[in-house]
Amino acid sequence: MRIETPDLPDGFFLIDAAKPSAYFVRPATRVYMEARQTSRLTRLFVPVDPDDPCRRWQMMAQLAGVTEHNDWHCERLGEETIGGRSEIAYRAVSGSGDQLLGWIDPLLKFPVRVQTKDGTVIAIDDGREEMRSTSLLELPSDFRKFDPAMIVKQIKQSDVWVEPR
Repeated sequence: MRIETPDLPDGFFLIDAAKPSAYFVRPATRVYMEARQTSRLTRLFVPVDPDDPCRRWQMMAQLAGVTEHNDWHCERLGEETIGGRSEIAYRAVSGSGDQLLGWIDPLLKFPVRVQTKDGTVIAIDDGREEMRSTSLLELPSDFRKFDPAMIVKQIKQSDVWVEPR
């Protein structure tokens, strides 16, 4: 899955729920990084089982390091029409008690709208189901991996780092 958003015009997300992996790619600088906690998009907008979306959402939250290994639970709320298509509405509760509402397209096996506990709604406005070149869905082999943790480690080893008291 490739996700492009106007909020991050200098890059895009690549998500492979089968591995699982999620990366943010910046073509201009030829780097990529693990998405982890950089965006809820990589945890929520992934292919799901329309009868059990919680299993995949839990797996992606664990990959991002934002949830413990407690089981998620989904409650099917019914069907709604969004954009002329019939969608399945769910209430999902994470192992830590966080809740969200999700609307799953049963034909695409993909969420089209998610509402988080703070009321934020994230929706696919210009979703396209089409065959695309596989190169658009792969990390280019000549891109280098950027690891923010390594920068912090280097700073801690420098003479500018001061340990907190």
